[in-house]
Amino acid sequence: MTKNIFIASAEPYTGKSVIAFGMVNMLLGKTQKVGYFKPIIAQDDPLQKEQHIEAILDYFALPINYNDTFAFTRQQVLHQFESENSGEMINTIISKYKKLEDNYDFTVIEGSDFLGEGIAFEFESNVLIAKNLGAPVMVVVSGENKTVGQLVNTAVNIYRNFLLRDVQVIGIVANMVSQADLEQVKSMLSSQVPQDLMVTAIPMESGLQSPTMKEIASTLDAKILFGQDLMDNQVDNFVTGAMMLPNFLRHIKDNVLIVTPGDRGDIIIGSLQANLSANYPKVAGIVLTAGSLPDEPMIRLIEGLQSVIPIISVEKGTFETTRAIGAIHSRITAENKKKIALAIDLFEKYVDSKGLDDKIITFQYQGITPHMFQYQLVKWAKSQKKHIVLPEGNDERILKAAEKLISQDVVSLTLLGDPQEIGNSIKRLGLNLDVNAIHIHNPATSAQYYDYVDTLYELRKNKNVNQEMARDMMTDVSYFGTMMVYKGDADGMVSGAVHTTQHTIRPALQFIKTRPGVSVVSSVFFMCLPERVAIFGDCAVNPNPTAQQLAEIAISSAETSQRFGIEPRIAMLSYSSGSSGEGEDVERVREATMIVKERRPDLKIEGPIQYDAAVDPLVGRQKLPGSEVAGKASVLIFPDLNTGNNTYKAVQRETGALAIGPMLQGLNKPINDLSRGCTVDDIFNTVVITAIQCQDI
Repeated sequence: MTKNIFIASAEPYTGKSVIAFGMVNMLLGKTQKVGYFKPIIAQDDPLQKEQHIEAILDYFALPINYNDTFAFTRQQVLHQFESENSGEMINTIISKYKKLEDNYDFTVIEGSDFLGEGIAFEFESNVLIAKNLGAPVMVVVSGENKTVGQLVNTAVNIYRNFLLRDVQVIGIVANMVSQADLEQVKSMLSSQVPQDLMVTAIPMESGLQSPTMKEIASTLDAKILFGQDLMDNQVDNFVTGAMMLPNFLRHIKDNVLIVTPGDRGDIIIGSLQANLSANYPKVAGIVLTAGSLPDEPMIRLIEGLQSVIPIISVEKGTFETTRAIGAIHSRITAENKKKIALAIDLFEKYVDSKGLDDKIITFQYQGITPHMFQYQLVKWAKSQKKHIVLPEGNDERILKAAEKLISQDVVSLTLLGDPQEIGNSIKRLGLNLDVNAIHIHNPATSAQYYDYVDTLYELRKNKNVNQEMARDMMTDVSYFGTMMVYKGDADGMVSGAVHTTQHTIRPALQFIKTRPGVSVVSSVFFMCLPERVAIFGDCAVNPNPTAQQLAEIAISSAETSQRFGIEPRIAMLSYSSGSSGEGEDVERVREATMIVKERRPDLKIEGPIQYDAAVDPLVGRQKLPGSEVAGKASVLIFPDLNTGNNTYKAVQRETGALAIGPMLQGLNKPINDLSRGCTVDDIFNTVVITAIQCQDI
């Protein structure tokens, strides 16, 4: 058992960054302080930061100074070895590492990249570093262009070389393995190493190996002519446009890059049309070679198109350009969040995190950090996969969130809207979202439409809803989506990116209705503050709750808190603390507090209490000494919607806190509302918490 780990390879391009991202993510889900250290970096230009380190620090917001994450560049280490000053080099590395170790609960150490000159010395230097830092090694080998036998032999030889030098190895990761060979690789490897060694095989993933248009443009030093906003398009293959158009069209594959001289207007227009056509795969982009550009009429025609894929121009000829493209190795960079999320998802899917956890020491933080909370949410959602309907299927944010949810295999999804329009939007946005991986329904033409109409009529006929009205209402995506949940064709619904809160929850109030014993539907936000997660309620639904309603909101919020792994300590907020204040509003909060104490004596609750006394330990001790809640409240109940909504937005904007929600409480089945200003991450998080709610039904 250890509090550090060394991720090592013995060849270039093994994809060990997948293990580094996955490891840091896993550890942040268990402890608050995780360090990252890469003793030797390939970046020799002091003015440029090493991309991988920058991506790790940025994505996880690790509070580590960039210069503290490494000790030497490769050239410096080569010089040290040539001068036989390896002892001095190791002393420097140990010194820099110890500074990190003293400040962090666990440190992920990543070995060198085996690129360029000096490869011969790198293995020895990695062995030396791991040994002197007392770090057990996780060996990463690549299966790309290797047979199963070659891969297994490579892995076993590297493992034995570490053992011969008295360095502990805790696991072997065979990365970029053919999907068909995964089990065979694991079986053969396991048979040749000790049983307590963790053996993992991760398949080849085109989303990580394939470069983006941005990477290709940077490598080729290209000029971007069109499609600047789609430069994150993934390129899975490329084809040279040097034939007649009908024959060329036969060579278009999904995510293809087309390389052609700029005077081939037929190839350019044919490629753009193929990308728009429902009968052809998505085109990633076009490279115009030899410095030639389309004529002015062609430029004008392209500029007038509604959607244009990336078109870039290079000075080099077609042959030289295609050779350069073929040699590109994609890297995970800070701006490519999609690739980082995919790397983490691969790690979680194929690495035995429990087995790994048994071999390392992690420190349980008292409380829950935002990263721990989000990590746990996704893990919970995946543990029992649910089916969520998203009524606003043609909204760009919804589609981008759907891509993320499906790629991480968090939920099953139904999108409501016109299938053709949604398919076109997916292509226009350059999303890697297979329409066959989701369900798409147009309410008016759905096979369930008439059954849903009849059900709505039966449910609402006593409220003066006739058959014609029911038919009209069921063409509305909110009614159709809610009916899917009511009938069990979906487990939950998330809407509100386009529609108002009232439009989203009205159908739920009409026929989903509240749970037994609950008379009021309320909402909470999970406020992910810098070092803790708090629950704010009600900030979205009830304008002026009575004392009875406030008590119900508090109890529902406490139950939500418990369900999501946060110990509930309820603060009933007001403009005074304890018995210091008087007035109708304070008395309403005081009465609500008494009702909660009577109904749920097991809950820790304080009220009335001011916000500062609820969250600041010093103020809490001064104003309410001896309180179990003051200074450490985790569930904050606001006296009215005006106060709650403004406070959550103020805290969110001023502290940079992530606000997940609103999550509705009290309904028989989960229906959740989004803000019309929501982001892709807001939608993703709301779907995740909705899926978790569904698990309790």
